[in-house]
Amino acid sequence: MKKFFIFTFLLIYLDKAYAHCPLCTVGAVAAAGGAAWLGLSQIVIGLFIGAFAISLGLWSSRYLKKKYVPIQNFLIALFLFLTIVLPVLPLMKELYPFYINISGDYGSLLNRTYIINSFLGGGIIGGIIVFLSPFVSMKIMKLRNNKLIPYQGVLITLLLLIIAGVIFQLTL
Repeated sequence: MKKFFIFTFLLIYLDKAYAHCPLCTVGAVAAAGGAAWLGLSQIVIGLFIGAFAISLGLWSSRYLKKKYVPIQNFLIALFLFLTIVLPVLPLMKELYPFYINISGDYGSLLNRTYIINSFLGGGIIGGIIVFLSPFVSMKIMKLRNNKLIPYQGVLITLLLLIIAGVIFQLTL
């Protein structure tokens, strides 16, 4: 109960909102803080917040009827991703080593250990899952002779995110 009051006190006295709206900032911080409070890994928290950000960006991009640049929808989604995920980064400091071994000795240009922020890595993966899930949905629809399962797009997106979240939580 003490953690709840401390968490609520911090949310009430936040003096700046750096995302596209204060409600989204508080919502993202509350979701991340609540999930962290429940003991979920920061990569899982990032996975769902990154998915939310890209989903919101792709949904919002449909409101502009005129195309100003060729990749306008992607740029809007990227902007919303950055304005939702980056302000939360200072609160999520869990780092994860990522070793890449392509060829040669350790320390060569291609073989190094990189340190990534777990939250940011999860956010990027969550965004990629949301971005690619419509293509997976279309493939499944073609395999089923152009028949849709009710709420197929939402189900596939949530299922892929949950599978990724469980894998990350259990392995990292």
